[in-house]
Amino acid sequence: MDPLDEVLRGVRADGVVFGRSVLEPPWAVRFTDEGALTLCVPLSGEGWILRADEEARPVRFGESAVVRGPFTVTDSPPGAGHTPREISFPGPPTAGDGPDSTVLLAGVYRLTGQVARQLLRILPPVLVLPDDECGPLRDYLGQLVPGARSGRQVVLDKLMEWILVCTLRDWFDQPQAQTPGWYRALSDDVAGPALRAMHDAPAEPWTLATLADRASVSRTTLAKRFAELVGEPPLAYLTAWRMNLAADLLAEPGATVAAVARRVGYADAFSFSAAFKRVQGVSPSGYRRLIA
Repeated sequence: MDPLDEVLRGVRADGVVFGRSVLEPPWAVRFTDEGALTLCVPLSGEGWILRADEEARPVRFGESAVVRGPFTVTDSPPGAGHTPREISFPGPPTAGDGPDSTVLLAGVYRLTGQVARQLLRILPPVLVLPDDECGPLRDYLGQLVPGARSGRQVVLDKLMEWILVCTLRDWFDQPQAQTPGWYRALSDDVAGPALRAMHDAPAEPWTLATLADRASVSRTTLAKRFAELVGEPPLAYLTAWRMNLAADLLAEPGATVAAVARRVGYADAFSFSAAFKRVQGVSPSGYRRLIA
């Protein structure tokens, strides 16, 4: 499993707040969650994404927008000369049904865990992409959301999760995307095999020599190429990745420090605790108290 798979695996729709509104202009919908990732999909019509310190971005039928933190979607760009009716998300299911109305579907994802939170550090504040691949799902959602069939919430969770993952994956493939070094390194013949090896088996006792063997290069070649692409040496990256995994494992019910240490490649809890505090700034037991 590569790093992108790991990050996208952290996108979970359980507990997502959904909203579907039929909005008659002038309108504005406010999203206020600071630590969230929000997916906006116009099922008809269009809107404008307004986020502090960012240029207004249109999102139209056939597109999906993913936005970090608080923002507003409105029916027209700034300076349009009218005062919209402001609705807090999630608003009423319908607010009009005229010919100029916009049907907006939105899901707010509260990302938890160190691995999932990497998305909030990687993504731009606003991204808008065509959702051609998810078009049939979008159409199906438009029919499904208003209904009250048994199992509706589970279906909504999975479909919205799929649309979000598709949108994020498409963004990573854009040539203009400012992707992290590890993503660019995945396609490299030298750094890529070592990177995948660490993610496939983080508990393995990796050394620079064994990682170089995986890449079929010398240790010097691997160390130089990996640092150029990823921005840090291979074993430093491995330690940081292990500690991110450990932070999520410590949040699991019943997890012990010793068990987590073994799962991320440490033979004893003492050496693991020292590494965890050095990377995360707090001891494993202190981290568990914080998240509790």
